[in-house]
Amino acid sequence: MLAEIEAEVAQELEEERPPSGGPAYQVVGSLVGLAVGVGGALLAFNYGLGSLREPGPGLWPFLVSVLIAVLSAVLLVVGRGLTDAEAFTRKSVLPVVGAVTFVAFGLLMPLTGFEIPALILCVIWLKFLGGESWRNTIVISVVTVAAFYLLFLYGLRIPLPHLISF
Repeated sequence: MLAEIEAEVAQELEEERPPSGGPAYQVVGSLVGLAVGVGGALLAFNYGLGSLREPGPGLWPFLVSVLIAVLSAVLLVVGRGLTDAEAFTRKSVLPVVGAVTFVAFGLLMPLTGFEIPALILCVIWLKFLGGESWRNTIVISVVTVAAFYLLFLYGLRIPLPHLISF
């Protein structure tokens, strides 16, 4: 019985899978990842890196962006031989919207503080990209921003620009 269920689930997943894209899609995906990583590293660097003992607001985003760029470069080199890329569909625009809103968050934060752009980012990602209900979106967004606020400003003592002070 378990084997039948597994076969049925595998068949349903195969039917929902987007069409295969081939090596060209691997290259395009790698280049996009590389651009996102390099762009994120440049934005994060402008916030100031600080040191490992006293991290600046850009240190961790910088490290994550560098990791994205390095992994994308590796995929660019070895990805041409891979055949598991999916063709672009209408849903392929969702990661682009996510990346654009994340860059907008980085650009707005010095102007408006951490809280407002973080809340807007959470709402866009949860409601419009993730399809959550408005109730879940509002609750999760407020709790997430509050948790990151407390973590970064008070737990890690990272001097992020912010509007609210406790």
